[in-house]
Amino acid sequence: MFLISDNLKEETLSTNYLYRGRIINVRQDWVKLHNNEKTFREVVEHPGAVAVLALNEHEEVILVRQHRQPAGKILLEIPAGKLEPDELPLECAQRELLEETGLAAGKWNEIYKFYPSPGFCNEVIYLFLAEILNCAVSPTTDPDENIAIVKIPFKKAMSLIESGEIIDGKTIIALQFLMIDKFLTCQ
Repeated sequence: MFLISDNLKEETLSTNYLYRGRIINVRQDWVKLHNNEKTFREVVEHPGAVAVLALNEHEEVILVRQHRQPAGKILLEIPAGKLEPDELPLECAQRELLEETGLAAGKWNEIYKFYPSPGFCNEVIYLFLAEILNCAVSPTTDPDENIAIVKIPFKKAMSLIESGEIIDGKTIIALQFLMIDKFLTCQ
């Protein structure tokens, strides 16, 4: 286990909100460094999110295609969504899988939680593995979402990482987890 040195911690001296939005807030923190120098940090506050690696009985992963405005392109990624206030991560994962794909899962496991961009954002993503899939309802995406559902054999999905067609970080982490957990450990 690594010990965290207290002299690496920065002390927040003041906070000024620059923007408050529907999904994120942006603030500027003035901090004191270990050497008593002062500087500022820009922080994007995000309520957190879930991502769902859904695997069916044919070893196909369920992905979604959607336009992502910050990336400026259509991305191929695992179903995901923002946590609502007081919502538990598993509840959010179940809701997002159902809304985006119409699927429910009989087996759920939390894989990891991670900071996708800790240099400027406090967002935490909870990554779940959903198995024993069954059709529950028709997808009911949010009015501002336009999503296409894609089923891809796991090995093909891995080749799409190599070819650069899958470039979403949470999706790459999820598929690499699956490669290690389901396929490399079984050999």
